[in-house]
Amino acid sequence: MLGYDLSRPPELSDGATVAVLLHGRGSHRGDLQALRPNLPDRWALITPQAPHPGHPWGYGPGWAWYRYIEEDRVMDASLSASLRQLDDFLRALPGILGIAPGRLVLGGFSQGGTMSMAYALTRPGTVHAALNFSGFLADTPIIEAEMMGPDATPIFWAHGTRDPNIPFALATRGRATLNRAGSSLTTTDHAIGHWIDPAGVSAAVDFVEAIAAR
Repeated sequence: MLGYDLSRPPELSDGATVAVLLHGRGSHRGDLQALRPNLPDRWALITPQAPHPGHPWGYGPGWAWYRYIEEDRVMDASLSASLRQLDDFLRALPGILGIAPGRLVLGGFSQGGTMSMAYALTRPGTVHAALNFSGFLADTPIIEAEMMGPDATPIFWAHGTRDPNIPFALATRGRATLNRAGSSLTTTDHAIGHWIDPAGVSAAVDFVEAIAAR
């Protein structure tokens, strides 16, 4: 099973919101624990580590969710392998947490954001919301057009307009694809490079809470 770091509220009970956040390319499981102060105290935060060593693909000493090709294309086999491992990880959450999770929020940064959207679209109903911070919508046959319709998992997409790693043009392209399909998509943009703006995290939390209120 995927390794992970866990930030658990002192009193965690059945029905709690659990945020599963996925790191970016070449990073590690501890990276997005830095977002803990930006999340509600009552949420549990668990950050799994990607299964693929990054070094063989030139990504440094960290880990990767898939092998990148170019623009919004990925090596499908590597993405599929990670999706299956994430299946196993999410199924194991009740045992890891010792509770029955309520709302399950899947999100991530860069590769983790791409992975979160791919998972939410290909496994409808498994998570309550997908949060994408500066990832892209992968152009892959794994994600079929009919998966992006009005009944798909709601997606929140934050992106930096000055991002040199995953250019804003890819955000424009991916969002247009989702909108054409009728997906439930909420977006916010910031004049930043390739990182997460705290204001984007606050907007993502509001997005999740609004879904719960409905």
